[in-house]
Amino acid sequence: MTVVVVTGAGGFVGSAVSRHLAGEGYRVRAIVRASAPHRNLIGVDCEKIAGDLRDATAVARAMKGAQAVFHVAADYRLWARDPDEIRRNNITMTENVMRAALAEGVERVIYTSSVATITPPSSARPSDEASRLNESEAVGAYKRSKIAAERLVERMVHDDKLPAVIVNPSTPIGPRDIRPTPTGRIVVEAASGRMPAFVDTGLNLVHVDDVARGHLVALKRGNIGERYILGGQNVTLKRMLADIAAIVGRNPPRLQLRPGVVMPLAFAAEAWARATGREPFVSRDALRMSRHKMFYSSAKAERELDYSARPYGEALVDAVSWFQLAGYLR
Repeated sequence: MTVVVVTGAGGFVGSAVSRHLAGEGYRVRAIVRASAPHRNLIGVDCEKIAGDLRDATAVARAMKGAQAVFHVAADYRLWARDPDEIRRNNITMTENVMRAALAEGVERVIYTSSVATITPPSSARPSDEASRLNESEAVGAYKRSKIAAERLVERMVHDDKLPAVIVNPSTPIGPRDIRPTPTGRIVVEAASGRMPAFVDTGLNLVHVDDVARGHLVALKRGNIGERYILGGQNVTLKRMLADIAAIVGRNPPRLQLRPGVVMPLAFAAEAWARATGREPFVSRDALRMSRHKMFYSSAKAERELDYSARPYGEALVDAVSWFQLAGYLR
């Protein structure tokens, strides 16, 4: 049986990847932080190993005997008291995992990057893998960190013959978003009737289980060194909020604001976050990002990997239903 290591296995995307791997008969070795919740792995046939990916020695131990690695873990925050911490974490974790994979001689690495490394579209045409965003042009520590980590993987593919395939998920939604992610927080707030206004932006939304399946087809069919966007449907925030309102039986928000109008609220939210340690619901970087509609194309993955994604509305229903059952909605 093929031994597959999954980092970030207790998280939103990582647990979905672990679930699908176990379902296909792989022997899953799930690396999770000791302090992280493990309930996403309930019912998943896997070996759980507690470890900090910033500890190179611990990563090397967890990699013993593995034939494949899915590096899904990331410090996914759009705000932090110390923004440099996000960059340090994502680069250090990625380098430790890739070097351990090389040392162990694994056959294939699937590296979970992000569409954050791809230039947002400047026209109505969605961006694709050919649009490479420079770190200096990226907004926010998270985006910059993902670009730096992705470039690290690409250099190791070229210089060290690392057998890595890069996947770039867009914006996953769906069940088991425990934290929740920034997009999951939008779903929770909107479904609870706490989003009276919105800005004119857009996202590429995809079911988290489709992203997980995309990881598996990348393992089987992906070409080493290539990048593949794992996305779904391009949707404006206005439509997303209206669809959430329809699911829960509320009126959708009608007030559309310019990002600049909301900026003072972001300043205040960040000040409160620095005082309390709780991540703000709206940040200055998030508002800067919202000036672009984050629309992307998965045509390359569809063509080369036979990747596919269900209609985004099904993902939204699954997300709202899970948040309701888990007690997130009031």
